[in-house]
Amino acid sequence: MIQIRQATLEDLAEITSLFRDTVRHINTKFYTEKQIEVWASGADDLDVWKERIEQLYFIVAEVKNQIVGFSYLNNGYELEGLYVSKTYLRRTVGSKLLRIMESRVSINGFDVIKAHISINALDFFDSHYYEVDKKQKKNIKGLAFQNYVVSREL
Repeated sequence: MIQIRQATLEDLAEITSLFRDTVRHINTKFYTEKQIEVWASGADDLDVWKERIEQLYFIVAEVKNQIVGFSYLNNGYELEGLYVSKTYLRRTVGSKLLRIMESRVSINGFDVIKAHISINALDFFDSHYYEVDKKQKKNIKGLAFQNYVVSREL
């Protein structure tokens, strides 16, 4: 059974490990090896992750006390990240995290949720009735990454 709870600093190692592993294994179809390594290296910036956990609405999904997914929200309505372990893809973890984030956005008084998503996440968000607002290039450590801005009215 999937349990959802607020992230704590004690989760930092598991969160960054899941982030690194997910980026390295799920995105290989759409991004180059160099892009993947640069993206995955974001797990090494522990101060950024600590700040996210402490200052943003940041939740984790657990199965048998193991973190299998996480998501965080910025500015009350921007889904900054949603990552699911490669072993738990298509097992409702991502959908459950997304539904909770959508509810949180409504509680925060907004009627639209926005997200910046990678190419591989496009089908997932499309299946949850998100519209593509724009296709864009995102710069990470000097490398350009194709991604999308999507949104959904709540």
